[in-house]
Amino acid sequence: MKVIAGNSNRPLAEAISAALNVPLTKASIRRFSDMEVFVEILENVRGEDVFVIQSTSYPANDNLMELLVTIDALRRGSARRITAVLPYYGYARQDRKTGPRTPISAKLVANLITMAGAHRVLTLDLHAGQIQGFFDIPLDNLEGAPVFVRHIQETTKSGEQLVIVSPDVGGVVRARAIAKRLDADLAIIDKRRERAGVSEVMNIIGEVEGRRCILVDDIVDSGGTLCNAATALMKEGAKSVSAYVTHGVLSGGAVARVSASPLEMLVTTDSIQATEAVRVSRNVRQLTIAPLIAEAITRISEERSVSSLFN
Repeated sequence: MKVIAGNSNRPLAEAISAALNVPLTKASIRRFSDMEVFVEILENVRGEDVFVIQSTSYPANDNLMELLVTIDALRRGSARRITAVLPYYGYARQDRKTGPRTPISAKLVANLITMAGAHRVLTLDLHAGQIQGFFDIPLDNLEGAPVFVRHIQETTKSGEQLVIVSPDVGGVVRARAIAKRLDADLAIIDKRRERAGVSEVMNIIGEVEGRRCILVDDIVDSGGTLCNAATALMKEGAKSVSAYVTHGVLSGGAVARVSASPLEMLVTTDSIQATEAVRVSRNVRQLTIAPLIAEAITRISEERSVSSLFN
């Protein structure tokens, strides 16, 4: 197989390469003076099984364009199969029409990746499961749950009562899956979102008093939802509140907001490269998903089951 890294998350790509014991394929990905993307694959890829590792995180449009141009270069270089590995699938939150004359950009991005020449997609914790149906090519949606469950078990003291909390109704399935793995209770926060990026906590469904609460979500952007949820849980008598979120977008002043909140710890994966603010934060840390993605890549290359990773 061949593994090619874009510029969005080089440290993760290098960690995946090391786990696979496969060196990254030499490629030149650069910009012209007007920021136009140019890609040149510097090794022969004819007849090869190629995996392109590229999160479409900030700057989302630049990184998406890098991915598309790289796929096109591989297709024209006669690669046998091209798999787009997107640890973070940008535009996933635009998975439906939220009002009149609004786009479904998650579907548009799926079309772009398919038309560029990808034969399959490998991603992690899609914002909504139905996005898998936006692709007309095979898609494997990995789960970050095993990585989180292992860390929760390692940091839970003997006799400590756990409750897994979904910060909204839409995340109940994700939270229930982790609660089941940990044999823990489940709580749900009912909130009303007044406008994009602003949320107001309304009610907590479930017993949280005197317990260690673990908030579980797929994306943390502004951090408002998690911080409001943590405040509400502490008011209800929670012993402590931590959060485990797959994709740490953490835009704007999100890290400062998390640091000032009652959250004991915010744990994300390295699907998005950590900013300097994340690296120096007292209560934000990253867990690597490189071994998980490397194992999935190996199984795809060898035509073995990927779903059995999570059974």
